[in-house]
Amino acid sequence: MPKEQPLMNNRKNSNIIYNVVMKKRIIALVDCDSFFVSCEQADDKGYKNTPTCVISGRNGCVISRSKEAKQLGIRMGMPMFMAKKEFPEANYIVANHDKYHEYSKRVMSCLNDFSPDVEVVSVDEAYIDLTGTRKLFGRNYINIAKLIRETIMQKTDIPVSIGISVSKTLAKLASDKAKRYGGIYSIGTHKILSELETTGIDEICGIGKANSLTLRRYGVLTGYEFISKTDEWIKSKLGINGVELRHELLGEVISKVDNRYEPPKSIQDTSTICDGTFSDDLRVIKTELARHLHSTCARLRSHNGKCGCIGVMLKTKDFMTYFDKQILHKQVDFELTLQKSVNELLAKLYKPNVMYRSTGIVLEHLSFGNDEQLSLFDYENQKDERLSKCIDNIEKRFGKNSIRTGF
Repeated sequence: MPKEQPLMNNRKNSNIIYNVVMKKRIIALVDCDSFFVSCEQADDKGYKNTPTCVISGRNGCVISRSKEAKQLGIRMGMPMFMAKKEFPEANYIVANHDKYHEYSKRVMSCLNDFSPDVEVVSVDEAYIDLTGTRKLFGRNYINIAKLIRETIMQKTDIPVSIGISVSKTLAKLASDKAKRYGGIYSIGTHKILSELETTGIDEICGIGKANSLTLRRYGVLTGYEFISKTDEWIKSKLGINGVELRHELLGEVISKVDNRYEPPKSIQDTSTICDGTFSDDLRVIKTELARHLHSTCARLRSHNGKCGCIGVMLKTKDFMTYFDKQILHKQVDFELTLQKSVNELLAKLYKPNVMYRSTGIVLEHLSFGNDEQLSLFDYENQKDERLSKCIDNIEKRFGKNSIRTGF
């Protein structure tokens, strides 16, 4: 077989990149910096400019760190008891995911003011298609990115990094670099080859650990060496997804920014027992499950959804997990209606004299909108709907957990 020529010396392959100029799109990835910690700092200014960590639970691990905490040497995933022992000067805050979802919605709302094409990929990341917005805002794309950062900071007090390029994969690569270069980084068409020459193969989003090892066995160590291979060669090693990734790295838009709303497949709420200690007290377990049930149902209603299945999870002190679920005879979104099912599942799972560390609720078989056929005389459903709306309105006005249901 003829030896493959480097991309730079192969006019046909090199033209792939430069032909993209005529039909390119401008895509940015907006990534919130140390998002959970940034939310806590926005909520309490006393945490700003201090070593601060968010932990997964009272007996959990570090899941977010401020830059000051990173400088101290606190590691991601570090158990809290070790972190507190080694770095007692840092602040440690138990994660509040409802708070983070609220901040996320505010950030994404800011992005929708700049373009209708926004694809939310996680609670702290979103792609935004900026193609053609230069005329609208009267500035170049770098300055539009600066305006986006300033707007998000002004309205939410959340710092973000923005990567700009001509495909989603390149925008992700630029976003990673933006965190090291002042918050904004652009990979224009003319910079693609030089950027990929200095990008390790394991730095590219979509390669993954297993594929990275495969490519290294064949001497492919950089992004440039990856795109220098032919489609046929890459397909034989990584399949069609690898071919699509190569073309994204060449600057072609294989995956467009998709602003369609995708409802969740399931909703869950789990945490360690709130006082941070283990417990075998049934009333404590029931109280915790009631809290999780209320949280999941409120989120379900916020999506205009109902569930047809509910699950209960208990985790012991020794990290043994017990889970069971129950299919419901009708679609439900109200915690008081679901409480009976939770009690029945708990009765099957709970063992006296066993110490439990965490609990959780999972809602499955979700439906959204008005798909359910209701009876004109279903007064019970109408009553539940009115009561659930009252609960949600009280919490909107007075804050989460300002009203709680019993068990």
